[in-house]
Amino acid sequence: MATKPDVSKSDANSAEKSGKAGGSSKKLFLIIGLVVLILALAGGGWLYLSKKNAYDDGTEEAAHVAPKGPPIYLALDNMVVNLADPGGSKVAQVGITLELSDAQAPDKVKIYTPSIRSSILLLISQRTSTELLLLEGKEKLASDILAEAARPFEVHEGKKKDKGAEENPVRGVLFSSFIIQ
Repeated sequence: MATKPDVSKSDANSAEKSGKAGGSSKKLFLIIGLVVLILALAGGGWLYLSKKNAYDDGTEEAAHVAPKGPPIYLALDNMVVNLADPGGSKVAQVGITLELSDAQAPDKVKIYTPSIRSSILLLISQRTSTELLLLEGKEKLASDILAEAARPFEVHEGKKKDKGAEENPVRGVLFSSFIIQ
C-alpha cells in the first residue's frame, strides 16, 4: 500500500512540474512574440520615415536640378594639351561638350568661355597619360572640369550673391573625343 501513495505523489509532483513548465514556456513564447512585434513595428516606422524623408528631399532637389525640356549642349572647340608625363612627350587631344540647364544657358556660358577653356587646359596639363587612360581618371577630370565651369557663376570668397548674379547653368561634362599620343 505504501507503494501506491508514493506513485501518486510522484505523479502529482510531475504534474505540478509539467504544469509549471507549461506555464513558463507559454510566458517565454509570449515575451518572445512581444519583442518580435515591437521590433517589427519599430523597423516599419523607421522605413516609413526614411522613405518619406528621402521622397521629400529627392523631389525638392529634383525640382531645382531637373532641366526643363530636352537637354541643351554646348560643344567647346577641341583642345590639344601637353601632359605632365616625364619628358613632356605625351599630348592629349580632348573634345568637351557641356550639358546645360536650359535654352538660355548657352548665351550665359559663352560669355565665360575663354576663362572656362583656360581652366580646363590647366586641369588637363596637370594630369599624366597613365592617369587619363583609366576610367577613374577620366571621371575625376570630368568632375574637376564641372567645378571649374561653375566657378564664374559662384560667389567668391564669402561675398554674398547679389540679385544680378546668375545661377550655374552647367549641369554636366561630356567627352566627345579623347586621344592621348
